[in-house]
Amino acid sequence: MADSKTDPKLELPQGTLDLLILKTLTLEPLHGWGISERLQQISREALQVQQGSLYPALHRLERRGWIKATWSTSENNRRAKYYELTKQGQKQLAAETEAWRRLTAAVGHVLDMA
Repeated sequence: MADSKTDPKLELPQGTLDLLILKTLTLEPLHGWGISERLQQISREALQVQQGSLYPALHRLERRGWIKATWSTSENNRRAKYYELTKQGQKQLAAETEAWRRLTAAVGHVLDMA
């Protein structure tokens, strides 16, 4: 893992990207670049998702039925695939959010041990 003093970017634990994508899509449909930009912005530049990770995750979420994609025109007047959360994706987001909160609380307890 990179030294936080020299590289403020964080590495995502396995499976976390799916959770973050689902959460990002709760507000509005976005294309891949928009998802990446939103995550970077909301994380105050700490998270930078590379295309090599983002697009396989989007395809995986689409295969699972948690998001759906439609082609539309982007703000740059280019054809882009927009992703949106499905009802099944909303349920999955709620379940994964709860699991994440339980996990981070448990890890926090261990790290705070005397």
